[in-house]
Amino acid sequence: MNKDVGGVIHERGYVYNFHFHLIWVTKYRHEAFTTPKLVAEMADILTKIARLNEVTIEQME
Repeated sequence: MNKDVGGVIHERGYVYNFHFHLIWVTKYRHEAFTTPKLVAEMADILTKIARLNEVTIEQME
């Protein structure tokens, strides 16, 4: 039975679809991104790194 799964990558001889759930926790769980400016800067950095590595960010909080 063939199912059409979104986001599947077809390469020569194999098919794959990876999803990762990443969570960063600061030491002792102190708040680090306490202002909207810091949150925006970190989101920009993560987005740039993802783009450079051909990674799609599906959701960011």
